[in-house]
Amino acid sequence: MTNRIFRWGRAAVAGLLIIALGACGEGPWNNPHSAAEERGNVLFSSFSERPKHLDPARSYSSNEYAFIGQIYEPPLQYHYLKRPYELIPLSAASLPEARYYDAADQPLPADAAAEAVAYTVYEVHIRPGMHYQPHPALAVNAAGEGVYFKLSREQVAAANTLADFPEHGSREVTAADFVHQIKRLVHPKLHSPIVGLMSEYITGMQAYQASVQKAYEDAVARDGKNAFIDLSRYPLEGVEVVDDYTYRIKIRGVYPQFVYWLSMPFFSPMPPEADRFYGQPGMAEKNLTLDWYPLGSGPYMLTVNNPNREMVLEKNPRFHGELYPSEGEEQDAKNGLLADAGKALPLIDKAVYSLEKESIPYWNKFLQGYYDASGVSSDSFDQAVRVGAQGEASLTDDMRKKGIALKTTVAASTFYMGFNMLDSVVGGLNERARKLRQAVSIAIDYEEYISIFANGRGLPAQGPLPPGIFGNVSGRAGINPYVYDWVGDAARRKSIDTARRLLAEAGYPNGADAQTGAPLLLNLDITAGGPDDKARLNWFRKQLQKINVELNIRNTDYNRFQDKMLKGNAQIFMWGWNADYPDPENFLFLLYGPNAKAKSQGENAANYDNPAFNRLFNRMKNMPNGPARQAVIDEMVEIARYDAPWIWGFNPKDFRLYHAWYKNAQPNLMANNTLKYLRIDPVLRAEKQNEWNQPVLWPLGLVAGVLLLSVLPALALYRRRLHTPVKKRAAAAASGA
Repeated sequence: MTNRIFRWGRAAVAGLLIIALGACGEGPWNNPHSAAEERGNVLFSSFSERPKHLDPARSYSSNEYAFIGQIYEPPLQYHYLKRPYELIPLSAASLPEARYYDAADQPLPADAAAEAVAYTVYEVHIRPGMHYQPHPALAVNAAGEGVYFKLSREQVAAANTLADFPEHGSREVTAADFVHQIKRLVHPKLHSPIVGLMSEYITGMQAYQASVQKAYEDAVARDGKNAFIDLSRYPLEGVEVVDDYTYRIKIRGVYPQFVYWLSMPFFSPMPPEADRFYGQPGMAEKNLTLDWYPLGSGPYMLTVNNPNREMVLEKNPRFHGELYPSEGEEQDAKNGLLADAGKALPLIDKAVYSLEKESIPYWNKFLQGYYDASGVSSDSFDQAVRVGAQGEASLTDDMRKKGIALKTTVAASTFYMGFNMLDSVVGGLNERARKLRQAVSIAIDYEEYISIFANGRGLPAQGPLPPGIFGNVSGRAGINPYVYDWVGDAARRKSIDTARRLLAEAGYPNGADAQTGAPLLLNLDITAGGPDDKARLNWFRKQLQKINVELNIRNTDYNRFQDKMLKGNAQIFMWGWNADYPDPENFLFLLYGPNAKAKSQGENAANYDNPAFNRLFNRMKNMPNGPARQAVIDEMVEIARYDAPWIWGFNPKDFRLYHAWYKNAQPNLMANNTLKYLRIDPVLRAEKQNEWNQPVLWPLGLVAGVLLLSVLPALALYRRRLHTPVKKRAAAAASGA
């Protein structure tokens, strides 16, 4: 027994000493990344759920664009630094110019009236010398035939990832690849989210969709679910190849916003070989598809797709090259954002994204230096950010000591409360309803809402256009004069007395109907169910109590709420909109009469229909940005503010934290391909990780001491017994007996 105690104590102490000696090794003990990656030119980030689609014809979510934006190259991109957002060429050699034609196919001048234009042609010239990433779909034999185009079922069954296809090839990107990708948008197997919209504009696309649908159905009847159709056999009237580096797109009428779509992955080049390779029987069942393994010409390629653990982007060895921008905004040089001007992109060799389903583990690893950047969740907001008396955000002392930087930007989004303009009480363009809406707009204090429910992360909206979108006016000239006054150097919400006066002028003195004496009851239709919703809804009730108006919350499930909105049965509701592209048309169309939700199932949820606003919208939407367009927008915004179909709500602010080794951080709300601009200082990162993650060894020493003391008596007894003669021990034992 004594020997066992002694051996156990000695082993425990030795184990603790080994652990302690391990502290002298390289890197912190708790580092979740390999030492080689930490020392390398590698960025560390995370994802919370598997991207569903990585096929650019299908993808339309931000968590998917975080990956495919780095892999695919549409014709255009947004300048990384310039604001307002500016389109520049990416895979295109230059910005495509619109050429207008009348119904007789005769060219029209650039300033032709929109009603005279029958169609618009965009001719896109692409960069020569672009190549796709190495990929088995592009591997060819000596005869130029695809190596993997006739796989047997046994070969497919033996493959689990692209690495199981040893031969990889590449080729130059051609104009035909862009045309092929546009054709893919109508494929019935892909269900592209923009096929409906594009069919309204690209000439011949509806007919093309019908012919492809018929061809696919025939192929399925003949070959089953793995049927393959060659899209090159079906010409698309509105899209044609001119030569190897040029293609044309023909648009019905005038649609200047189409160029914004050319910056999205939907219009990236796609080699037909990809469809042929992935379309073979059995490939989809093994997740060997474009949704799992993209094929692009961009600066990065996806080399690991393990959605239960990590996803990895690595530098594309066939990338054609691009340079970091050499110009930006006035403060960019001072802020170090032009330090890499003219350098070859991408600046980072590899990006590792680890699965993190919960925000707290991610936040803790960020503080330890194991993630390079982080958002700010509600749980960690007070630990990271201090909000001043004037609403300004700054970092806490702990964050500053770590050298962490905070960048905030107002999102190209708006969250608002809408009035149903078809409602008999709050709707209509008459003076009574208008003043009621204005009174309610003043009473609901969105400054307080932002402070309480958004941690100060937002700006009270002054109209339908958020900051950063052409047409938005800041400062004194940009306030909503029906809700705010300009006092000193800031906008101040009008007093509750003003709201009460407007309410009385609307026929509800002191919150009661002047004719019937009945108290005014308004209904807020909402879908709520989260733990924080009760406090938020009570807050809205208290806002209207300030003007003696009762607010009834009509809570329902999402499907029922959608049905009420489509039928125009709601009264007041909460809604929001994120920009698809940085053009005022993308926000002002939310108030365009013919786009009303109840009449046409459009995005005008308030069912607002002011003929003057509608006329100006039709004039504005096709105008180029400039003073003339600004003047029209100013007039539209004034009409909307006066009519008050929305309580304008707020424009949210995005908060982002960056470690000191994370360079060139500049939030860009429109671009989705910004990884190539970032730079990491791995030496500084390793230093800080070691500094912030020093092991605390004294508890181990204490435990080792306690263990040592516990075995000393047994050790002493053992040693005495070991050195006592046998006879003496026998005598002692006998006497004891």
